[in-house]
Amino acid sequence: MDKFYWLDQIKLQDRAKVGEKAFYLSKIKQLGYPVVPGFVVSGEVLQEFLESLNSSEALVADLPHSSLHLDVENWRQLQQVAGRLRQEIITADVAPDWVSRIFQAARQWGNNSLILRPSLALPNTSKGEKNLSGLLESVFCACNEEAIAQALKLTWSQLFRARSLLYWQRVGINVQQINLAVLVQPVENAIASGLFHTNKSGWEIEATWGLGLAITNGEVLPDVYYIHEKTGVVKEKHLGNKILAYRVDDSGVAAAEESHTSSLLMQDHNCLSTYLLSEHEQKQYALSEEYLQQLIGLGNQLVSELGTKVKMKWTLAKEHQTPKFYITQVSHPQSIITNFQFVKGIGASRGRVMATAYVITNSQQKPEHIPKGVILIAPSVTPDWLPLLHQVGGIVTERGGLTSHGAILSRELGIPAVVSAVSATKLIQTGERLLLDGDRGEVYPHRGDGEEARGADEQMSRGNEFKSSFTPLTPQIPMISTQLLVNLSQSSLISQVQSLPVDGVGLLRSELMVLNILQGQNPHAWLLDGKKTELLERWSQEIRKFACSFAPRAVFYRSLDWRSPDLPSWNDNSSSLVQSMLGERGTLSYVRNPTIFELELKALATVQQAGFSNIHLMLPFVRTVEEFVFCRRKVEEAGLTQDCHFQLWMMAEVPSVLFLLPEYIKAGVAGISIGTNDLTQLILGVDREQGELAKIFDERHPAVMGAIAQLIKMAKDGGIPCSICGQAPVLYPEIIDKLVEWGISSISVEPEAVERTYGAIARAEQRIILAAARKQLGNL
Repeated sequence: MDKFYWLDQIKLQDRAKVGEKAFYLSKIKQLGYPVVPGFVVSGEVLQEFLESLNSSEALVADLPHSSLHLDVENWRQLQQVAGRLRQEIITADVAPDWVSRIFQAARQWGNNSLILRPSLALPNTSKGEKNLSGLLESVFCACNEEAIAQALKLTWSQLFRARSLLYWQRVGINVQQINLAVLVQPVENAIASGLFHTNKSGWEIEATWGLGLAITNGEVLPDVYYIHEKTGVVKEKHLGNKILAYRVDDSGVAAAEESHTSSLLMQDHNCLSTYLLSEHEQKQYALSEEYLQQLIGLGNQLVSELGTKVKMKWTLAKEHQTPKFYITQVSHPQSIITNFQFVKGIGASRGRVMATAYVITNSQQKPEHIPKGVILIAPSVTPDWLPLLHQVGGIVTERGGLTSHGAILSRELGIPAVVSAVSATKLIQTGERLLLDGDRGEVYPHRGDGEEARGADEQMSRGNEFKSSFTPLTPQIPMISTQLLVNLSQSSLISQVQSLPVDGVGLLRSELMVLNILQGQNPHAWLLDGKKTELLERWSQEIRKFACSFAPRAVFYRSLDWRSPDLPSWNDNSSSLVQSMLGERGTLSYVRNPTIFELELKALATVQQAGFSNIHLMLPFVRTVEEFVFCRRKVEEAGLTQDCHFQLWMMAEVPSVLFLLPEYIKAGVAGISIGTNDLTQLILGVDREQGELAKIFDERHPAVMGAIAQLIKMAKDGGIPCSICGQAPVLYPEIIDKLVEWGISSISVEPEAVERTYGAIARAEQRIILAAARKQLGNL
């Protein structure tokens, strides 16, 4: 049923639509626990109802503005505004088709009375844990259309009570962003009702006669039982002060709020009634020994499956000849989805981490701050977020594939990551404890707490560090002739990487390197502010760190390769290319505006003049020979070619290079590095940022592998080296055999992949040597 969700059919992606109370109750029901049947009327129905009130006379229509100016400290004004808002809701008409559909769904239970339970999904705020106890109450009504319509309005109107408006403003919640769903269930008379919850000293059970409303309203002092958590033995019990109880009154025809404090809105007739308990009942415990043991057994089952922190409301219903326990509410245990896969995506960066979630729903606006050590959950991540990600424990994005920016950034920083995790920002809430598995591409709720959890966190953290203690080369570890290089951008990782068995840096990503020194500003803004000298000095110092640390090993610095969509926080919307998948990127941007490229060249020259001749330049995304010639002349003007060791390379990632490489060589290209990410994207026509197309975006596709083989051959024929620095060798180590067989000069990978790539290269070379030896023996 559209916008209706039956409890036993609610899925993870429905969580925001049905609210927390209904979501957790549905999970309990789907795990096989006794829960009264029911369905949820989603918050979308409320939104449609409120939109129908949006006339010039309606206060609700002006709510976004009036709530901003509402002085919640002025109790008289607060009461007046709240009263008018609620009055508008209660006197309005609910769409008849919705009322009819609710009635038709509810009448199948054959009960004369219903309970409507508010179920909230709140937006994430920075103001801590939400305590909603007593803020919204359930509404009881008769099972007829008139009563259902009134009960719905009473439930919805609670959003705008004075105490609610005060609460929303104090915790920083915009009322318009609240999702209020309504869980509808049949009401049965109860023998007893109450609470079960755990604490440090054991389990505690509260019980009273009849429906649990008497406890909620504070009209009785319930019986209390203290249970030993390991044995289930009753340690002690105290008889409460129970004078009255609630039961269903089938003669009632109108809705009334559960709380006695809301008498202003109560009707003359109620579907519930109170009755005085006899003196005998007042002196008796509400739970007999038999039923108490049944409840302890149910509690034990919950604790064993959900963890040690459990709080539930229960009722012992009069059901035919045999009374039965039902769970009416479970309070937010994070382990409630144990044995359920929480979120599934694509493992983008290896490792596992346990931490709390930090959810950002709008990736178009770069956050000002991300707390240290959290698992960041966002629709996507763009390169300009990099300075914020250094202290993040893990990354989960809803979009993107294995070569998306989120994946590359996480691998660059050595952070476990999962991408293409559909609906992650809806399924996960800020503050939830998570286990992120970057190897399997899965995110689970984390059950551990206290010292155990902290110890696990430390263990996970240590497990995510790069293995910089690679075993020195020994006779048992064969030498390799194919050069192994490393992709880098963060100088903070140099100390962990420089001892790895690599021949240098095959790809120094300048755009990620420089983000750490730009302080969130576009480099053009630095120039306009007259800070060119300061920027040049910072840029040179950053490059020098790599040149100095890896000398005499080569460092191939790739000049800036930014697309407008990669840096939304810098866009001024002045360019028509902002929304382009490719943008004005690579060497084309240098031709159109060479200012920043010239600054880069000057920074490289400064490092070179300081005595470091191991720094080389690689041009990105070269479309034409004319673009390359333009850049080569700029390089010459900067004086870089005066050092005989200097090499000018280019990325081989635009398919035109397959036809123009001999011309590039004639124009002075000293070497090429195959960028499989963009090469695959352009050959197959698949945007690498679209994770849902991951099966199509495959570097092992015959067309892509054919292009790689052709580039290696053309480079050999032209007498220049050919490297590969895209993700293909890391994601698919099996292609290393082919790369070595075809004669690749070098392979450049992320630090975490160095060890296994070294082994793959060694095995590939040994197979070639063995095949050659066998062939020679065969010719003897």
